[in-house]
Amino acid sequence: MLFSATLLASAFTYVAGHATFQEMWVNNVDQGSFCVRLPQSNSPVTDITSTDIACNVNASPSTGICSIAPGDSVTVEMHQQPGDRSCADDAIGGDHWGPINIYMAKVDDATTAVGSSAGWFKIDEMGLPSNNPEYWATEVLNDNCGHFTFTIPSIAPGQYLLRAEVIALHVASSVGGAQFYMSCFQVNVGGSGTATPATVKIPGVYSASDPGILIDIYTSPKAYAIPGPTPYGTTSPAVATTAYPTTATWNTANQPATVPTTAPAGASTGAPAPSSAAPTSVHPSTTFTDPGTTVPVPTSTNSAGTVAQYGQCGGQGWTGGTTCISSKCTVVNQYYSQCL
Repeated sequence: MLFSATLLASAFTYVAGHATFQEMWVNNVDQGSFCVRLPQSNSPVTDITSTDIACNVNASPSTGICSIAPGDSVTVEMHQQPGDRSCADDAIGGDHWGPINIYMAKVDDATTAVGSSAGWFKIDEMGLPSNNPEYWATEVLNDNCGHFTFTIPSIAPGQYLLRAEVIALHVASSVGGAQFYMSCFQVNVGGSGTATPATVKIPGVYSASDPGILIDIYTSPKAYAIPGPTPYGTTSPAVATTAYPTTATWNTANQPATVPTTAPAGASTGAPAPSSAAPTSVHPSTTFTDPGTTVPVPTSTNSAGTVAQYGQCGGQGWTGGTTCISSKCTVVNQYYSQCL
């Protein structure tokens, strides 16, 4: 991925989508959006000191808890638009190159835990798999229809938040710096593991001066330091000097077109969850300076009971507004409906 001055200049006018992690798979079984705290916008978080960076900006609450166990293969799925599972478009477009990080945090109740107050440990990561030619983790994500797969390490049983994150790297002085795209999934880990890995705080784990964040990727780096702690239970491979295989390892031919509307096997529900964090900064909207497109953050339910686009409008236990202002209230699953 070698960028000429012409290509770099074109990045300012190139229109492409931002994205969100929306679905999960466990051992190749589709969990849909059952246990995800869905972001209310596909725009990134850019303030690494904000509590928003833990589980996104006022992410929609979920009562679903997915069941996993040590050794399970878990896949998180990212797409540009809500409810879109098509492989026709990149999972994250607009030359959003950068790493993928997967974190977990043990909590008392996954449906009510506040991400910015939890203790997080990293369980997997991918940065720059190859520098010849340059090939980033987000390109692996795009080649696999938005899917990134990892293994749950042997950890103590209980409820956890699982945090999937993409960091899109840009020239800090010209297009706004690094962009963080994350979602938190609510899971219950079974098994008989005993490990309790050392933890970090989010926010707190990243600094704007980290070499993996303050970087000009358009100079085609030969090495890359992935931000954050070393993953627990796995080792990240060194940057290869040979071409990384671009053939999809995910079976894209069997990619479902819709999100399941029933709870996955082994899943459970908890009490209605509040927002995952109390945002302390305004989320970027149409004023965000980035070559990609943005989706404005929906406002809260008003007194007439109408809900802005991408807001929650229904689901089991939902007591808020059910009428969308300018879109249709669409069932994502039995626990969550959204104005789409």
